[in-house]
Amino acid sequence: MLPSHDLARAFAPTGRLRASINLGNPILAGRRPASGEVFGVSIDLARALGERLGLPVDLLVFDTAGRSVEAVTREEADIGFFAIDPERGKGIRFTAPYVLSEGCYLVREGSALASDDEVDRPGARVVVGQGSAYDLHLSRTLQHATIERAPSSPAVVDTFVAGSADVAAGVKQQLEADARRLGGLRLLPGHFMVIRQAMGCPARREPAVGDALAAFVEDMKASGFVAQALARHGIDGASVAPAH
Repeated sequence: MLPSHDLARAFAPTGRLRASINLGNPILAGRRPASGEVFGVSIDLARALGERLGLPVDLLVFDTAGRSVEAVTREEADIGFFAIDPERGKGIRFTAPYVLSEGCYLVREGSALASDDEVDRPGARVVVGQGSAYDLHLSRTLQHATIERAPSSPAVVDTFVAGSADVAAGVKQQLEADARRLGGLRLLPGHFMVIRQAMGCPARREPAVGDALAAFVEDMKASGFVAQALARHGIDGASVAPAH
């Protein structure tokens, strides 16, 4: 392990820890309408890591996971918060997950679809957020259905309702909130994927950076920090990932 001052420099070559924040997943982060302030589990973790390293933290806020991933991959940000995916792993070194959540399907009340395994059929159209974990996963796994992409994950259900697609796919909490907001919609039972939310750093950084980030995540889980952050921000339906 590098000495603390060298580790801080390896983490943040600019002298400030630049954290890529994704507003596309309500489990990770949100924005307060009145003040515009961002908040959430990922912001809490970013600030805790900055405190541990003795570094000021700059939050680089993006509306989509894809743009958040690009910032870290291009080393425009030093850390980020993402669903683990092999495609993203080409440019990002991931920790073990700190939170687990579910990717689910949503349909109209009158849909004939009753279960997840009925979705992948010829002629079916599934709306996902461009570049999201669900987009990456379903692009690999759906064999017959057609994927249509909304600009972002929060825009998926509105895009779905405005069009004629059969299914909307996304994180369970977002779909539930949109179903309550719009009415006439229901979630299919079960889930099509378990989403493993992790921290990550640019793959080209020194190995000590990835090792230290992995150790930090394990500490935050073991200490109760992640569980407390989920409770503080009112996140239901997500759980702290087990120790790695």
